[in-house]
Amino acid sequence: MALLSFAQDFRKMKNQSKIYAHLALLAVAMIYGLNYSIAKDVMPGYIEPLGFIFVRAIGATVLFWLVSLFYPWEKIKRKDLGRLILSGFFGVALNQMLFFKGLNSTTPINAAIMMTINPIMVLALSAIFLKEKLKLSRIIGIGLGIIGALFLITKGAQTLDVFDSDSSIGNILVLLNAASYAMYLTVVKPLMKSYKPITVIKWVFLFGFLMVIPFGFSQFQSVNWQSMPSFIVWEVMFVVVCTTFLAYLLNVYALKLVTSTTVSFYIYLQPLVAAIAAIALGKDELTLTLIISASILFLGVYLVSFYKRKTNS
Repeated sequence: MALLSFAQDFRKMKNQSKIYAHLALLAVAMIYGLNYSIAKDVMPGYIEPLGFIFVRAIGATVLFWLVSLFYPWEKIKRKDLGRLILSGFFGVALNQMLFFKGLNSTTPINAAIMMTINPIMVLALSAIFLKEKLKLSRIIGIGLGIIGALFLITKGAQTLDVFDSDSSIGNILVLLNAASYAMYLTVVKPLMKSYKPITVIKWVFLFGFLMVIPFGFSQFQSVNWQSMPSFIVWEVMFVVVCTTFLAYLLNVYALKLVTSTTVSFYIYLQPLVAAIAAIALGKDELTLTLIISASILFLGVYLVSFYKRKTNS
């Protein structure tokens, strides 16, 4: 009886932890949903894309290492160094440089459309490298996520212009960024079994920052901070503290508890969060398109994250 009671308590704690993981991912979706427009305000008028990446990387790296001082030191095993370096490359250096260069050349809406490919890539890579099962419920859920996100972003339009001549290069760069981020989620996942989230992310960002220096330092030097309006300074701080430090920390926390596919799926909620924020600020109104899209997206979340097929035993 005592053993049964312990097992039930452990299961309850595990389920509660997963709820916290989903709340963390929802917070990340909210942050990223706001980030498209905020980052676009800053670039390229005040900070060039690669210079902005330098600011993000150095700011977040310092914050991660400062926070890590409040936790016991964890020694990194030599066999894990290569995976940490790869995570820094795909998750920080390549991922962020491709996204900001792409966003600088396209619109926030087009960038959001291109990011919908990410969960599909994560699902495939996780099946290949992490041996995660390709559950039918997850495949259907991701399909619903694509439909719901695209329906919301395009407001039900039947044609897309993501590869028009003006923004095609930017869209391709954002698409490559989605592939890079998918690789990051796949590469970093096994590290979460051995280390605390703060240990993983502080090393990931340190290696990533070192890779960013050759590309972003010159643009960082040319930033005229004195002439920057105060609201732009606040937007830069939002990108560094929220979009980079907080979002990455919450993501690795969630990765310790749920699959890479589940983490990536929350990308589909970003346009929904952006739409709700616009309604709250009086810049948009509740429409049938939003209600239908939200319903499809939340059904997708359920299938990817919570649906468990009953089996006879």
